[in-house]
Amino acid sequence: MKIILTSIGTRGDIEPFLAIGKFLKEKGHQVICAFSERYRELTESCDLEFASLGKKGDDLFECDVAGTVMGGTVIKKIIALIKLFKLAGNEKGAFKEKDLKLYELTNQEKPDRIVHHIKSYYPVIWGCKNKGKTILISPFPYFHYIKGHAFISGRDYSDVLNKLSFKLYDFGALAATLMFKKMLRIRDKITIKQLINVIHNRKFIYAISPDLLQRPDYWNNNIKILGHQELKRKTDWKPEKKLTDFIEQHEKIFFITFGSMLNPEPELKTKIIIEILERNKIPAVINTASGGLVKPHEFNSDLIYFVSQIPYDWIFPKVYAVIHHGGSGTTQLAIKYGCASMIIPHIVDQFVWDKMISEMGVGPKGIKINQINNKNLEPKILELLNNKSFKEKSEKIGNQMQKEDFKEELYKTIIE
Repeated sequence: MKIILTSIGTRGDIEPFLAIGKFLKEKGHQVICAFSERYRELTESCDLEFASLGKKGDDLFECDVAGTVMGGTVIKKIIALIKLFKLAGNEKGAFKEKDLKLYELTNQEKPDRIVHHIKSYYPVIWGCKNKGKTILISPFPYFHYIKGHAFISGRDYSDVLNKLSFKLYDFGALAATLMFKKMLRIRDKITIKQLINVIHNRKFIYAISPDLLQRPDYWNNNIKILGHQELKRKTDWKPEKKLTDFIEQHEKIFFITFGSMLNPEPELKTKIIIEILERNKIPAVINTASGGLVKPHEFNSDLIYFVSQIPYDWIFPKVYAVIHHGGSGTTQLAIKYGCASMIIPHIVDQFVWDKMISEMGVGPKGIKINQINNKNLEPKILELLNNKSFKEKSEKIGNQMQKEDFKEELYKTIIE
């Protein structure tokens, strides 16, 4: 088969698709990965064919407005989000560019399957005339009703309101799909009933460990939870001797990263964290990644080591705890490798993961990025360090996750 995989967002949105793409290619299928331009090198390093969805989304993600959306106060987030949608949604914006390129790619390649992310809407339109051939992969929980949880937030507002929140999602997905159909000037006669049918009945796979999110019996058969898809790839990355020496010299090391997340005050956030670590003599490896944390001019280099990129599957088994932004991939890998965890949530599903890991007992409830300060963050970090049950619980769940193997079921779901 010829299969298009398409996803939008941060690296955590992309890596599950690359892991699936590698597996499908090993099975003999032609795989085309349609992502934004920033993921060309990562895709090609996995020996997969790359098709660009353009650069406008990348530029939008890296602008100051995006940083406010991820790390500002509530009011500033709302204002920034409106600005972001205006920038992305105009006639020359990122939304149109990505879906137009995916539309053109699909018409050119005529795939047998499209495996797509929750933020890709054209595949819903394509699915109306290609019944059963669209498969949605979600690294986020709560797109389908689970008792005691509302849509995406995971909170419990009451059964009536919880169910209503999922109806609102259905309406939003339909409205967005119709908007993109109009934006792309697709003339095909497609009814609202057909679109709703695709949204409700398409194959929907949660790329989440069932040890973290259990599948209710009352879900329809088209909805499955088939484990976190960890990307394994060959790289030329090697740790510096200074880093390996640092790790050998310390016990109970923390790893701190905000991944692809930005915030309006990275210097201040880094300063707060460093002051707490140094005051309590907690050794840590800090990953500056996309710039949510920054390396200062002065810090205790005997206690703190900075990196700009590092494979998580290398560092996680070597550290005691992880403080991170709460992306789906980072959250699941931290638990898989038995790390005590604390989330500093920035946006959307990260608040859900924060709630979930706290309820599972693998770490304390975190604090929003825009609210952290020395006074409220220090007790949380000390709790993460001193409460042995967090580490023990994470190791127990992680051992179960290490045994998971859903590849064949995932394969059959996509192909059959």
